[in-house]
Amino acid sequence: MTSRERIRAILARQVPDRMGLFEHMWPETIRDYWVHEGYPEGVAPIEHFGWDIEGVGGTWFDLSPIRGQDETVQETDQWRAARNSWGATLKHWKHKSGTPEHLAYDCDSRAVWERDFKPRVDHWEPDRVDIESVRRQCAAARATGRFVVFNHLGHFEVLRALIGNVCMLESLLLEPDWIHDILSTFTRLYVSGFDYIIREVGLPDGFFLYDDLGFRNGPFMSPRTYRQMLLPYHKALMDFVHDHGLPVIWHSCGDVRKLVPGMIEAGIDCLQPMEAKAGNDVLEYAALYGDRISFMGNINVMALRTNDREAVRREIVPKLRALRERRVPYVFHSDHSIPPDVRLATYRFALELYRENAAY
Repeated sequence: MTSRERIRAILARQVPDRMGLFEHMWPETIRDYWVHEGYPEGVAPIEHFGWDIEGVGGTWFDLSPIRGQDETVQETDQWRAARNSWGATLKHWKHKSGTPEHLAYDCDSRAVWERDFKPRVDHWEPDRVDIESVRRQCAAARATGRFVVFNHLGHFEVLRALIGNVCMLESLLLEPDWIHDILSTFTRLYVSGFDYIIREVGLPDGFFLYDDLGFRNGPFMSPRTYRQMLLPYHKALMDFVHDHGLPVIWHSCGDVRKLVPGMIEAGIDCLQPMEAKAGNDVLEYAALYGDRISFMGNINVMALRTNDREAVRREIVPKLRALRERRVPYVFHSDHSIPPDVRLATYRFALELYRENAAY
């Protein structure tokens, strides 16, 4: 089977020739470490490792209200604080990946949203996306035979970017009408943007959408709040994708166990990355939901970070053998992204174990 055929089968909950293969890396993993451990400089990891899925990065069109804004507030040799195109002032590390420190948000009330922000995002403008770049990326990706996905952040990430975690979580309960107005506005922008890209470029093989709904110890909201506040807009976007005959891979970090039934109702076709360190277990999910969705991830990077081959073997082999025996449609992937303290030899060993156990 080609990569495209393999992933299509998995997302249709069919059993292909072998499990799929995909991965995400923290930027510094290859850039600062693996190039000194034998990784061929200048070679894309998707080519080097033979992954089955390729994203079209240009489809992350600009949703932000104040496009182009990037104002430095304070800076050192280690970090930079700046006001971004969402009106948020964030402090980022310069030389390593990490969650930014949230300093301030200009959009802090419904009145400010309606006056200063909503008019900037209540209609689609073609210059929010570089359509020629998307066209080139799509053509190159399709020529590889890999499964090609359009990517974007989801609604919860829009709320987080626009009004910040504290205001967002309080307002989900205290100002639901305001949150509904934000989410419905951005849903229209999502659908208009993707409709424009599809008309100009054509269809991908699927969509890969990212919405981090959980932290380590549980979801950011109750299942009831999710159903009332987020699910209708997730479903509207996924209905748009499904109306084009395409599947949706849904990324959500953290412990999302309580929200998965709602996500399935919204229309996800594959759950990713199922963070093991937050309590998720692909075998439990497969037993509960294997007749409705497929799965990607759950290989615990905490085991990979030991760089101990026996620890890596204990993490990978039992899961893959159980998935193979149960004939669960699955894509091999870490439970988030490969961090820089995982050695290149360790990741290559993980791929050896995958290849030894991936055939159905």
